[in-house]
Amino acid sequence: MRKLAGLVAAAALFMSVSTVASAADWRGWNIHVPDYPTSTSMDEFGKLVAERTQGRINPKTYHSAQLGQQDEAIQQIQLGALDFAVFNLVPFNNIVNESIAFTLPYVFDSVDHMHKVVDGPIGQEVGKAFEAKNIVVLAWQDAGARNFYNSKHEVKTPADLKGMKIRIQSSDMNVAMIGALGANGTPIPYGEVFTALQQGVVDGAENNWPSYDEAQHFQVAKYFTIDEHVMVPEIFVIAKTVWDGLSKEDQEIVRQAAVEASQLERKLWAEREQTARKKVEAGGAIVVDNIDKAPWKAAMAPVYEKYGADPVIKHLMDEIAAVH
Repeated sequence: MRKLAGLVAAAALFMSVSTVASAADWRGWNIHVPDYPTSTSMDEFGKLVAERTQGRINPKTYHSAQLGQQDEAIQQIQLGALDFAVFNLVPFNNIVNESIAFTLPYVFDSVDHMHKVVDGPIGQEVGKAFEAKNIVVLAWQDAGARNFYNSKHEVKTPADLKGMKIRIQSSDMNVAMIGALGANGTPIPYGEVFTALQQGVVDGAENNWPSYDEAQHFQVAKYFTIDEHVMVPEIFVIAKTVWDGLSKEDQEIVRQAAVEASQLERKLWAEREQTARKKVEAGGAIVVDNIDKAPWKAAMAPVYEKYGADPVIKHLMDEIAAVH
């Protein structure tokens, strides 16, 4: 009996160890702090997948760039060294050509327009292009619209920006965009923007509502224009090596969890934007709303001509414009 009991205990231990060994512990990369909308959504993704696979897959997100900066993380995902992540789309402009279409200025008319595009066939088409780079796009998230703000005066038309020195993110497209508006683009590290605005090194900058609030830029550049010149979505991705190793059933679970988590992120982002706007207006920001975007978009003709020379990008631009 003692021998039989020992065999039973050994078998139970073996089954327990085998179960643990067969469980997949996924590592997720995230650049944001734990209470950011993206972060909350990624934690929700992990919870949903673990529940729906009954613990066979356990995704854990490492926030605040614990697993490296974005360029490093993109390489790690491609190699399969990281399992999943949410990335900004801009760094992919030099990796996945199709991604450029979603980062062009004024390509989206509104947040609703952007959602219709990325959630439909065009989003699927752009997402599919990532697979050649060993990345599978599961869902699309919001990162807000970027708007111009300055320390000089209200800006309602492109002519009001003429001659201003505007801090921009360093990229060929941003340089082309700001030049087409008649301003002078000045790349400056994000952490130095407040001082640059305060000291008059630049007259203005551009960003989304939460950043304008959290970085306190409204204290030194109180004129905020809602022009929404870029509205770049973020991508919830999984390493293709991981994806290809899943059963069809688990692929469906993982994709659906990413979609649901991203819907949560969009809700939280919209709430955060509203909170940020109220805070900066209470702090003295002067908001220019309901501008006519037509002249702003018309000013982008040289930018569209440059990037639209690529037939793939031109095709996507035309498709985006046709979505209503």
